[in-house]
Amino acid sequence: MRQLAYHEAKLEALRELMEEDDRVHLIGGTFFSLSPHRLKFAAIEDAYPDRVAAPPISELGFCGLATGAAMAGLRPVVDLTTGSFLFEAWPQVCNEAANVLYMSGGQVRAPVVFHMLHGLRGGGAAQHSASPQAMLWNCPGLEIVLPSSPRDVKGLLKSAVASDNPTVFIDHSGLFDIEGAVPEADHIPLGQADVKRHGADVTVIGTSFTVQRALAVAETLASEGIGVEVVDPRTLVPFDLDTVMASVEKTGRVVVVDETHQSCGVAAEIAARIVESGFDKLKGPIRRVSTLDVPVPYSPPLEAHIGPSEERITRAVRESLE
Repeated sequence: MRQLAYHEAKLEALRELMEEDDRVHLIGGTFFSLSPHRLKFAAIEDAYPDRVAAPPISELGFCGLATGAAMAGLRPVVDLTTGSFLFEAWPQVCNEAANVLYMSGGQVRAPVVFHMLHGLRGGGAAQHSASPQAMLWNCPGLEIVLPSSPRDVKGLLKSAVASDNPTVFIDHSGLFDIEGAVPEADHIPLGQADVKRHGADVTVIGTSFTVQRALAVAETLASEGIGVEVVDPRTLVPFDLDTVMASVEKTGRVVVVDETHQSCGVAAEIAARIVESGFDKLKGPIRRVSTLDVPVPYSPPLEAHIGPSEERITRAVRESLE
């Protein structure tokens, strides 16, 4: 077991994938966007010049290239840099890759991974801060992965590339410098949630970077004798409802935290599934802490105001206990 930063675990996974399977090709971007860690990706480019492509900025084109390459037998990982740029490639991801298995009667698969960074990152503004996972969840045929720790990013990235299905792998730049224990060899299957912290009073379900905020809130509230259980689904498709419901049955109180917008967002869908599956287990209404329904502002104070901050999570936990 080693202590690695999130970006180190992610780079290690990419290196190992390239070493282990010559069908893996990396297409586009730097896999770190504007992060200072982007330069570390250059070592992989230098080691595999024939399997790392930096195409022109045409998301529709290179996502189509990756989807076709996957249908032909390769396992491409294509980087869209920022989640907002997925909108430029929507037809290839959601109308081609997601549908090919069904429309070919099971004869053709597209084992492609679409990688991107999502969410509020400080000054990204409305056109560079999207969290498209709720829209993607409305598109059958795609697996959706949202790691929140160094161990998860390595294990889930390797599982995503090994999957025979098209997978959207969604990162957050706020996670890059977070450190955690990473086993030498670790397989994390898609569809297996993780209880990141145990508690008996309130279940907080978070995804991606909001898991780290939920853990910080849980640590603070523990000093007041409030036991917050933090559950991380890790993947939206497949979704591990059993683990979520086991926690709900234990605490009876639920707060769902996510950076998608409030209306029709990830938190809304998780809340709906909990109510459908176990309304009788709830001691009070489910609270949602999501990004407010406005375009993301460029102003840092305004951006902080609309997002799922620790302050808003804390308030939701307290309200659930009233």
